[in-house]
Amino acid sequence: MSDLELFFDHLVRYEIQLWDAVDARLRAECDLQLTWFEVMRLLGNRGACRVQDVATEFGITTGGASKAVDRIEAAGYCRRSANPANRRSSLVELTGAGRRVLRRAVVVFEDELQQRVGAVLAGPEIDQLSRALATLRDARGART
Repeated sequence: MSDLELFFDHLVRYEIQLWDAVDARLRAECDLQLTWFEVMRLLGNRGACRVQDVATEFGITTGGASKAVDRIEAAGYCRRSANPANRRSSLVELTGAGRRVLRRAVVVFEDELQQRVGAVLAGPEIDQLSRALATLRDARGART
């Protein structure tokens, strides 16, 4: 097996383990799936944004982002409002209930990351790995 194949195996399998662990904790402690949490975290950090902005951030289709937002909205955690800059689109923002569940979920999210990553790797290792992954993402984004 080549070094790149081994890298791929480790990266993808760890990502799946980490995703599943964080998702399980969020579901158990906040009744919130990780997919929703990621969208809500974006809305919490950015404030109101378009569905297209959600799609761009996560590298998914606008239709996929719209379905996620629809489900989060149906749960009462976000709402759409008219976009004053463009009447053809709407803005999505967290509701009060969404902000409350997000605050609880961030604590769970950070704790699980600390247990699974922070307790295993030192700060400089995390920074180095994060920079390397960002470099790979940026390089790929420049080619698409």
